[in-house]
This record gives sequence, structure tokens and C-alpha cells, in this order.
Amino acid sequence: MEARLKFRETEFGMRFYKNMLANEGVLHHGPVPGATLELMKIRASQINGCGFCTDMHVKDAAYAGETPERLALVAAWREAPYYTEAERAALALAEEACRLADRPDGVSDETWDELRKHYDDEQTAVLVAAVAQINAWNRINVTLRNPAGDYDPEVKAKRYRDD
Repeated sequence: MEARLKFRETEFGMRFYKNMLANEGVLHHGPVPGATLELMKIRASQINGCGFCTDMHVKDAAYAGETPERLALVAAWREAPYYTEAERAALALAEEACRLADRPDGVSDETWDELRKHYDDEQTAVLVAAVAQINAWNRINVTLRNPAGDYDPEVKAKRYRDD
């Protein structure tokens, strides 16, 4: 499969991409554990049908030491014993924020209240921004049909080592 458009090879695409990467840096250096953010990104990418992002974030999580069991069961996190209560709250937020059209109230009060038991204002802001960010990435990659499989997690690891 070949992408419909080489987004980053357009002038606009490169500028937009650089800003999206800057946002990723802000998220990466924020007060939420990287493992939680990766789990959210994987789940959102699964829901949105983004193979490119699912591949990327599974590889990033594995590179960072995430266990195969946790990675294999992200889609079934409610039935799996591998996630903390805080991670479950973040995953519930990710699911509901990806499926806004499925609920008249968007993110439910129950999900929000559970999230707030585990995360302070700064962390909650990071989680909300992370869901918005991965949804943007998913929509770009799905629309352009960017193929999965070629991502190398060392590229991202190097970027953050250089920060």
C-alpha cells in the first residue's frame, strides 16, 4: 500500500508536522507516565482504525519496556487484570473521547469523575490534550492511507534523548 499524499513533502504539511511534533514533546515531558500515554494512543488508534499509529505506539511501548500481555490486551482492557485503576480511567477517557458521536454527552460524568480520582488538573489537561492529539494523527494517517509496518522506535527515542 502506498500513501495517497506525501504530507510532509508539502510546505504546509511540513510546518503542520513540526507543530504536531512540538506538541508531542510537550506531552512527553508532562506529568503523566509515558506508559499511560502510550496505552491511550494505542487504544485510540485501534478505535480509529489507524494501522500506522497502532504500529508506532505498540512499538514505542514495547521499546520502553511495556509487557507483551499489556500490549496484547489493550483492546480488552476492561477484562484484563494488567492495568492500574488510573490507567483504566485514562483508557475510558480515550475511548469515550474517540467516540463522541456515540454519546449525546460526549465523555460521561462517570468516566470524568473516575479520571479525576486519579489525576490532578495538570495531568488531566495532558490526558485531554493527548486524546485530541492522537485523534488528529489518526485522522491524517487514515485519510492519507499511510501504511503501517516501517516505523522504528529508535527514531523517537533519539528525538527525546536530544531534547
